[in-house]
Parts: sequence; C-alpha cells; structure tokens
Amino acid sequence: MAWMAWTTPTAIFFVVIACLLITFTVLAIKFPETPRVGILRIETTRGDRLFITLLGSAFINLAWLGLVGANQPYALIVCLIYAAAVFRWV
Repeated sequence: MAWMAWTTPTAIFFVVIACLLITFTVLAIKFPETPRVGILRIETTRGDRLFITLLGSAFINLAWLGLVGANQPYALIVCLIYAAAVFRWV
C-alpha cells in the first residue's frame, strides 16, 4: 500500500482505533449495558461515549495545532483527560 504513504504514526493510529473498536465490541457482547443519562442530558452507551471522545479529541488536536504548534504529546495528555471526563460524566 505504498500509494497511501503509510508512516509509523499513521499505522499506530489505525491500529489503536481498530483495537478500541474490537475491545468495545467484546465488552458490549460480554457485558451488555443500558444507556445512561449524563451531564449532556442524552442517553449514551459506551460506544456513544467512545465516539464523542474520538470526535472531541480530533478537535482538541486541530485546535492544538492551530494555537500551540506541532508539540502534540501535550495534546495527547489533554485528550486523555478529556476521555476520562467523557466516560465518567457524559
């Protein structure tokens, strides 16, 4: 797949997303859950919260690139804190 210009960070990104999807699928099968209502006042499941986390993390990284620059490891820390907050309170 040379036409896609795969780099190590790109491959790691897609592997992590695939592992998350597999993990959440296994969790949904093994431990079914009922939707819960958080601070957004909408019913969400684990999958919904994962989607909200991934979408928010994309915006955090874009904002970080625009405002701070290319020092992305610190943006990862912000994204992890955001993910913990989403899974706890949303």
